[in-house]
Amino acid sequence: MSIRDIIEGKKQWRAHMARVKALPPDYQVVYKEMQRYYFKVGPVDLVGGSLLSGIVDFFEEGVADGKGVLELIGDDVAAFADDLIKDSRTYADIYQESISGKVGPAGK
Repeated sequence: MSIRDIIEGKKQWRAHMARVKALPPDYQVVYKEMQRYYFKVGPVDLVGGSLLSGIVDFFEEGVADGKGVLELIGDDVAAFADDLIKDSRTYADIYQESISGKVGPAGK
């Protein structure tokens, strides 16, 4: 990874966070909780994937439709977050596979 890649990544992250900050406060709270959860759980494709930007896109559509965030995703934010990554490999899966020698269902 070059310096140019790092700088470009930071620019993209700042633009992403600017979109989050433009959301209504209730959407921001839910997004930040989901983001914190994903950073802990560690879906492998989180960094290079489109999960977080897809959530912001989804939330922006909800705002445009005049819906509240819980009306959009339901009352159980954790279940919604888990459902988005249910088929994704996590770093915990990789670690478990490394110590057990078995490839789990998410690793197939």
